[in-house]
Amino acid sequence: MDLHFGDSKPTDEEKAAVDALLGPPESSWEGAARDEMRAADLRWARGGREARERRDLLLPGLHAINDRIGWISEGALDYLCRRLTVPPAEAYGVATFYAMFSVKPRPATVLHVCTDLACAAAGAADLCAGVEARLGLGSGVSVERGPCLGLCERAPAALAIKAGDPVRTAVAAPATVEAAVLAASAPDSAEEEPPAAMAVPQAGDPSLTLLGRVGVIDPSSLDDYRAHGGYTALRRAFELGPAGVIREVTDSGLVGRGGAAFPTGRKWQATAAQPDHPHFLVCNADESEPGTFKDRVLMEGDPFSLVEAMTIAGYATGAHQGYLYLRGEYPRALARLENALAQCRARGLLGDDVLGQGYAFDIEIRRGAGAYICGEETALFNSIEGYRGEPRSKPPFPVEKGLFGKPTVENNVETLVNVLPILMMGAPAYAAIGTARSTGPKLFCVSGSVDRPGIYELPFGATLGDLLTLAGVRDRLRAVLLGGAAGGFVRPDELDLPLTFEGTREAGTTLGSGVVMAFDDTVPLPRLLLRIAEFFRDESCGQCVPCRVGTVRQEEALHRIAERTGAAAAGDIALLREVGRAMRDASICGLGQTAWNAVESAIDRLGAYE
Repeated sequence: MDLHFGDSKPTDEEKAAVDALLGPPESSWEGAARDEMRAADLRWARGGREARERRDLLLPGLHAINDRIGWISEGALDYLCRRLTVPPAEAYGVATFYAMFSVKPRPATVLHVCTDLACAAAGAADLCAGVEARLGLGSGVSVERGPCLGLCERAPAALAIKAGDPVRTAVAAPATVEAAVLAASAPDSAEEEPPAAMAVPQAGDPSLTLLGRVGVIDPSSLDDYRAHGGYTALRRAFELGPAGVIREVTDSGLVGRGGAAFPTGRKWQATAAQPDHPHFLVCNADESEPGTFKDRVLMEGDPFSLVEAMTIAGYATGAHQGYLYLRGEYPRALARLENALAQCRARGLLGDDVLGQGYAFDIEIRRGAGAYICGEETALFNSIEGYRGEPRSKPPFPVEKGLFGKPTVENNVETLVNVLPILMMGAPAYAAIGTARSTGPKLFCVSGSVDRPGIYELPFGATLGDLLTLAGVRDRLRAVLLGGAAGGFVRPDELDLPLTFEGTREAGTTLGSGVVMAFDDTVPLPRLLLRIAEFFRDESCGQCVPCRVGTVRQEEALHRIAERTGAAAAGDIALLREVGRAMRDASICGLGQTAWNAVESAIDRLGAYE
């Protein structure tokens, strides 16, 4: 390892931010004053394996600096690198990988304004123009236009983050110019967010399986959670034993709810069977697909259910440590989960002896920092380990060599929460919900041109028309986007489409993670397609050529099509098809493989450029 530090020095505040996370430095080699550590500064070997094992603290360290100061200076980065024995060039590559970090000076307050699909349709352009006019140079606020904030049911949305000790945040959604300016200038005085139940139009319906507690219980109270059936499933898991839990999950037919639809029981069994130890469990709560917000609502409205579900998954797969990788744009979910973990540790539901059963398990939250690609499981592992969030080649698969090179099971929030009703009602009863090949209930994120946007729980097999009727679809429907930016469009005459993995696949589209965005004829479709192309160009990690170059060429072609027609447009559409096929066939991960989907469906199904 070759370390080259610069001459820049950290400020006292920057050192305090790092030391609060890592503890005081032990020698001047780690940044302590040399005269204070003379006895510890002898030239003897330090680091090695111990230093390498601290690399995973790089991302939390970057968060610590950014939260305290608002940006990451060269001196602060060098100090963090000394503490962790990480080459500064590598740490710089990590710091510049994430959209929420800055290595250039900026004001302590940053206002992130969403310009993605749902917010764009709800007037994000006018909001941005108004906010930028009010918060110009000298305002002490940096206004940054960015991707989806996961607040699509309250579009348009803005998130203010004010650095300090502690960092303060405020959300304005639905945002007006005045509300966004207030959130940025005085976050403590901003209007309080509505409860999570406001995102669930069905809240209080006793027939709900996954959303039944949202709006019913106090999300900050473990006692209230237990009074409504909490931790019944974990006790049942201990009765069944690890193999019995995996058998129930397998028999239930549960498949991943993140879009890949891989059988959950098979994944758990493959991980549990690995002789290499330790095993790890990772909960993917980095839902960054534009239009997706179901995991946020679950974490904000029913956080203890996720803790219990992760404990069950860890028990079944032989894992004693779980990592919850949470979107950096979800401050309220972070607070709710931190409170839930603290209460569970204090009550013996996490720790060295869970429920007195001799099973040790704990959960650590790791915050993302604005990178869509980290929703891909191997990119997520690299992010936790302190590297750039770039996908790995497979095989080996995560069940063999995942986080820290050890067998790892990775599931998203909705998938894990489904385990609770499986154990409480039994696999046969759960499998009877939905269809033969898509079992159980499914959460759908409905936004756009509807009267009641939010999270809806329906059994697999319900039609798209059923869902949009519940949400109050508006007149003059132009198109529906399924699966988010990585999904595809369907026409208004296709509302009898069954919402199952197999049904959407047979119809030539995808269910994805459950995004359903409706657009009426007031929404300019070419502008939406261009925003999707901009999104993928921004979010490509750049590791592989097909995606790195293809996403740029796709955006360029769509710009030209918007400006020209006729033969020139026809030539660019042919180019789009060629580039799309190359990305789909040759990209390393799902980002590049799906970056052409929405544009292709708009051209073929909607005649977007005819």
